[in-house]
Amino acid sequence: MKYKDILSAAAGALGAVAAKLFGNWNGALTTLLIFMAADYLSGLLLAGVFKKSPKSETGALESRAGFKGLIRKGVVLIIVMLAFRLDMITGQNFIADGVIIAFITNEAISITENAALIGIPLPKVLTGAIDILRKEQEA
Repeated sequence: MKYKDILSAAAGALGAVAAKLFGNWNGALTTLLIFMAADYLSGLLLAGVFKKSPKSETGALESRAGFKGLIRKGVVLIIVMLAFRLDMITGQNFIADGVIIAFITNEAISITENAALIGIPLPKVLTGAIDILRKEQEA
């Protein structure tokens, strides 16, 4: 068996397990994962290239801060999985979406904070959309 075949089979099995645990794979979950990846990448750039991270004394990369960030994102996914399961047992479909939207909002805020620290001017339409999500999350 070739490594490519083994890797493909493992990826397929992992995807099947994830789909089963999360109940279904929808656009909201995909969006959350994209935002999580963008946040992690923007944090790496902020610390690694610009040395402006508020998560380390020097502002530079710190493995402990990066590891903690990955652990937090893993816990977020566990909470989302639990929300999907609550939807399944209650016969609803809004618990997971609400949880995902709340976490997308947090990721979006973090991404924009990182971008601002890097010195990227943010379009008003983006900051306005984040403000709307933040207000919906608080309601």
